[in-house]
Amino acid sequence: MNGSRIAAVGHYQPARVLTNEELAGMVDTSDEWITSRVGIRTRHIAGPDEPVDELAAYAAAKALAAAGLAPGDIDLVLVATSTAIDRSPNMAARVAARIGIPSPAAMDINVVCAGFTHALATADHAVRAGAAARVLVIGADKMSDVADWSDRTTCVLVGDGAGAAVVEASGEAGIGPVLWGSVPEMGHAVRIEGQPARFAQEGQSVYRWATTQLPNIARRACERAGLAPADLAGVVLHQANLRIIEPLAEKIGAVNAVVARDVSESGNTSAASIPLALSKLVEQGRISTGDPVLLFGFGGNLSYAGQVVRCP
Repeated sequence: MNGSRIAAVGHYQPARVLTNEELAGMVDTSDEWITSRVGIRTRHIAGPDEPVDELAAYAAAKALAAAGLAPGDIDLVLVATSTAIDRSPNMAARVAARIGIPSPAAMDINVVCAGFTHALATADHAVRAGAAARVLVIGADKMSDVADWSDRTTCVLVGDGAGAAVVEASGEAGIGPVLWGSVPEMGHAVRIEGQPARFAQEGQSVYRWATTQLPNIARRACERAGLAPADLAGVVLHQANLRIIEPLAEKIGAVNAVVARDVSESGNTSAASIPLALSKLVEQGRISTGDPVLLFGFGGNLSYAGQVVRCP
């Protein structure tokens, strides 16, 4: 085996749906204001008795079932999240306990909105190095816990959810080389900090950075996979804001690709957004097994990570 692949994906969202109209009763906003600026119409919100590891475990169980695997088949669990309340046990260990994985290596990865693509690259590297045979990679965040519900510029963005992928050894490279990096001096542009922790961002700075700097980086991720953007069947960008996703996808040049726009119904779910959107595209049959799909996460720290994968 000289590579790895995504064997299956799964996702989970809380049942509670918060509409723009309901938000307009909580803060000075309106459906027109929200949709015109960020393209979001609804988002799913977890209740106080629905912790992040529960969301993650539901998504993980679905991915395992889709792969036809038992919990004992997994030897490494990676959870990308930035909304864990407790420091220990970590989220990966809690998920492993919930779904009965007997003795995995268990690590959390906090790269905020780029967390899942960082975790996927880490899983690929672990499999290639022989350190793991099958890896459960999860992106899960409960952004409602860190939202300032009095700030209409940020609370309208956030949603809760989880997405998961099973990564396993493969004779061919089903996960392409990662292109990753960050802009540490601009880390203040997206923040989850303070006591209690609250999400805040400099929206215009993030928009300019995402729409001007990231297209070339995403194209270079395609080059590393030996593909031109026109070869892509799908593009799954971090679901931050539809007004960022659409110009970014256009500038990448993926003219034949299905572009994920799950942000419209799910909001910004941070590390969950890419696997959540990918799982929905697979479930809906909008991309097919073997199709090349660009996954590209960006956001907090200003970090980014992208790779081309073959659709499970």
